[in-house]
Amino acid sequence: MLSMSTQMFAARAAPTRAHTRAAAAQDNKATASAPPLPRRLAAAAVALSASVALSGPLVAMAETRLPPIDQDPNRCERAFVGNTIGQANAVSDRILDLRKCTYDGADLSAKTLSGALMVDASFKGTNMTEVVMSKAYALDADFTGANFTNSVLDRVTFDNANMTNANFRNAVITGSTYEGTILTGASFDESLIGKEDVKRLCDNPTVVGESRFQVGCRN
Repeated sequence: MLSMSTQMFAARAAPTRAHTRAAAAQDNKATASAPPLPRRLAAAAVALSASVALSGPLVAMAETRLPPIDQDPNRCERAFVGNTIGQANAVSDRILDLRKCTYDGADLSAKTLSGALMVDASFKGTNMTEVVMSKAYALDADFTGANFTNSVLDRVTFDNANMTNANFRNAVITGSTYEGTILTGASFDESLIGKEDVKRLCDNPTVVGESRFQVGCRN
């Protein structure tokens, strides 16, 4: 026969065990209903992609504000010297302002033109072999027949530029834009072109025939 104290202990323990079983059952139910980890990660990725997609057009629509044109009467001559500070990131002690300058047929080979402002400048038939152009801004510039052989064109804005018959043989082209750029007859033979640049170039209606094959367009 159980003692009085043993009976009291059993009475107190019974509800506790029942509560524990109920809690375990509830936890199992919640675990079963929760989506597996990969699905939750996929959902998070979709949300992140949507966030990036929404923010993209806002960045694209942001206007580029340029400083007033440098009043130095010799500013166009500075292209023949170029920049020598912070070539990769276009950091310099002074802006290389080449806007509205004319270099038709000139020899700018092996010059560093990082961060150069080239809006409305003319480089028709210019020798730009081995030139380094990081973060240059060449909106509406004319590079008809320019020779970019062995050049480095990194994050350059070529929007609305005329690059008819330009030669990009063995050039490194990464992170640049070509919206409205005329690339009729341009040569990209053996050039190293970034994945996104390939997409942008292939979307350009003036990249046709042999140029498309050299860029790596699929159609």
